[in-house]
Amino acid sequence: MSAWLQTCDTAGAVLVFIGAAICLLGVIGMLRLPDVLSRSHAATKPQTLGMLLVLAGVALRLRSGMDLGTLGLIGFFQLMTGPVAAHLVARSAYRTGQTGQSELLFDELDEQLTEER
Repeated sequence: MSAWLQTCDTAGAVLVFIGAAICLLGVIGMLRLPDVLSRSHAATKPQTLGMLLVLAGVALRLRSGMDLGTLGLIGFFQLMTGPVAAHLVARSAYRTGQTGQSELLFDELDEQLTEER
């Protein structure tokens, strides 16, 4: 095995490990944080970054065209669906009054919702 392939394999393993650790921190944040808005933040930001790092690490290990295309599609759909789903969960929690609105510093959505009625 050449030195270049060994370097790619090592870098891939490091990226997979770092991505998995970031995903683990996101899960711990989802379990430990107190309210819906904080949990939705912990569900999207670290999970998306961790998934992209894992995909980059796997791409360095596999190195074939079909695999790279599949990993690219997985990353694209992860970037498109994760934050949108968290936004919808946070918006529905806000509308049902489960967000602890007394703790919000700015509540711009309340002004928009009262104008619609």
